[in-house]
Amino acid sequence: MNSSLSSPFEAVAPTIAKRVLVIHYSQTGQLGSVAERIVAPLRDDPAIAVHVETLRPVRPFPFPWGFIRFFDAFPETAHMKPPALQPLALTGEEDFDLVILPYQVWFLAPSQPITAFLKHPVAARLLQGKPVVTVIACRNMWHLAHQKLEGLLAAIDARLIDNVVLTDPGPTLATFFTTPAWLVWGRKRGFWGMPDAGLEPGQIARTVRFGRALRDALHQGLERGTAPLLAGLGAVNANARLLVSEKAGTRSFFLWGKLLMAAGGPGAWQRKPLLVLYVLFLLALIVTVVPVSLTLQALLRPLLRGWLTRMTAHFERPSGSATDRSHLYDD
Repeated sequence: MNSSLSSPFEAVAPTIAKRVLVIHYSQTGQLGSVAERIVAPLRDDPAIAVHVETLRPVRPFPFPWGFIRFFDAFPETAHMKPPALQPLALTGEEDFDLVILPYQVWFLAPSQPITAFLKHPVAARLLQGKPVVTVIACRNMWHLAHQKLEGLLAAIDARLIDNVVLTDPGPTLATFFTTPAWLVWGRKRGFWGMPDAGLEPGQIARTVRFGRALRDALHQGLERGTAPLLAGLGAVNANARLLVSEKAGTRSFFLWGKLLMAAGGPGAWQRKPLLVLYVLFLLALIVTVVPVSLTLQALLRPLLRGWLTRMTAHFERPSGSATDRSHLYDD
């Protein structure tokens, strides 16, 4: 896993006033780069101790994935059946003031390692009652995945106080090709006139503002309250028009996932013919349901305006899309 984040628990000096836990799993390295930028101002503050807990599945996920292995991961992901993790460095008895939880979206759900952590008994002890800041880096469909993650946090009585979302700035149609090419074959550079896959360097660099705001909030003890710490920093822009497509995709992943799991476990040869069949079905879904959904929503926008407004506001909670404080923390 390509990231500069380190995992040892830093020695706690007498001047340490706050302790921050960062959960780390970054397959391509992109999410690790985002997390490092956010955490940097906290690391640089002598009054804040940062511990990075790196998640390591017993059966590692490869990168690049390869075609069959990539799609073979979706049944367990969709059904939120986590893989076994190697032993964690933490016992659950440690005490943290703030938890930063960056995660990837896999098949419209939280990545398997993150789901595994949140269902781990150690996480239940560590996060109970603790304020959690989630950070998403993905293509563009993250709304229902975050809803599922909220459920996992609620199950262990953790407090979601902020959410940061970074999405691929490329055109939606282009990312249908560039993102799989990156994940399956490791080709990040754009092709056929399409942009590079993933976030732009400037997007990642600007996330340092969130770390600076968290640093100041920790010094003021604001993490003990209920208000978001990253409001006014343009943390998240929801696109409720994608919800219909996400719901259709989620249902297909769930139903086909049930069929595939009945055929065998991860890696079973019996899955392979079904996986090929599903890929053909998924391509048909992408070229029919997604454009039809967006077209119908465009035609019906006057009737859907109220619903879209409500859904946008719902998924932008708690941090919001306002940028009135950004000038305080941008370079």
